Amino acid sequence: MSKVLVCFFSAGGEDISAGESNELGNTAMMAQSIEAKLKEDGHDVTSFQIQPKEPYPKDYDGKLVKATEERAMQERPMYAEDVPNFDDYDTVFIGYPIWCSDLPMIMYSFLESHVFTGKIVVPFCTHGGSGEVDTFRIVREKAVGSAPEQGLAMPGDLARKPGGVKQVNYWIDQLAI
Repeated sequence: MSKVLVCFFSAGGEDISAGESNELGNTAMMAQSIEAKLKEDGHDVTSFQIQPKEPYPKDYDGKLVKATEERAMQERPMYAEDVPNFDDYDTVFIGYPIWCSDLPMIMYSFLESHVFTGKIVVPFCTHGGSGEVDTFRIVREKAVGSAPEQGLAMPGDLARKPGGVKQVNYWIDQLAI
C-alpha cells in the first residue's frame, strides 16, 4: 500500500451554505471522511491541515472580503507550518473550499511550494453550489509531474451528513490507489 497524505485547508466559522457555524469547516469534515475510509482500506494515512500564518475571519462576510482582496492582488498567503516529510508520500489528497469561484489563494501558496513529480494527486473540494469550477484542472497544472486522479466536489452542507460520507466512500472505491 502507498503512503497517503490527506492535506487540506478549511477555514471553519460561519458557513452561509449550511446556514450555521462549524468550527472545523466543511472541507475538514470531508477530509476526516476521506482519512477514515483510507485507513479502513488499510492505507498508511497522515492528515495535515494547512493553517494560515494570519488566520481568516470567522464570519462569512469577513472571509469573503479577505478572500476577494487576496485574489484581486494575486497574493500568496503564508501558512504556519509545512507538511513534515512531504517527499515520503506517494499519494496526496489536496482539499479546499471554493472561494470566489477559485482555489483559496493559500492553496496556490501550497501547490507552488512543493514538488509533486511522481506522486498521485487527488483533489477534493467543498462548495456552496458552484461545483469545482475548473479548480481540479488548476491543481493538476500546479502539481507538475504528478499523476492526477479523479477529484470529488461536494456541496458544503453535504460534507457534514451521512450521505456525504457515503459519497466519499464510493468515490475512494473508484480510485486507482
